[in-house]
Amino acid sequence: MKTLPSFSDRLAALLMAGTPAVLVTVGGDGWGHAAMTWAAADDPQRVRFGVDHGSATLANLERDGRAALQIIGTDNILALIKGRARVRRARIAAAPFPMALWEIAVTEVKDQSWGPVVVAPLAYEWIGPEAATLRRIEQAVLAELRDWSG
Repeated sequence: MKTLPSFSDRLAALLMAGTPAVLVTVGGDGWGHAAMTWAAADDPQRVRFGVDHGSATLANLERDGRAALQIIGTDNILALIKGRARVRRARIAAAPFPMALWEIAVTEVKDQSWGPVVVAPLAYEWIGPEAATLRRIEQAVLAELRDWSG
């Protein structure tokens, strides 16, 4: 019998709130391709994330479908989530730029934290005159990713 993947309580809480993540796809050349995104999950079977229209990441997902999300959070959360991805919505309405909502059907969750090392969370800071607007857009996109009704 196959064991279903599971999230630690801390990883589940981080993904329930929504978090920045590194999305890794398989490029046309067979090599890994990494891109920043946002991710959210309400259970360990699926994780949603955003993908920009016209990007190499979108082309990779449409061609191959394999994806991994590298999650780096506070309290030494370091996890790799793998699975098959599919588009859920062609457009995230909250984003002022064309972005699709994708979802991974999780096949593996790997806790990558280890003993004497503590990781710092994946973080970035909006800067410049549009920083407040960009923070509001980010929160709206995360809210849409967490809308499990659709």
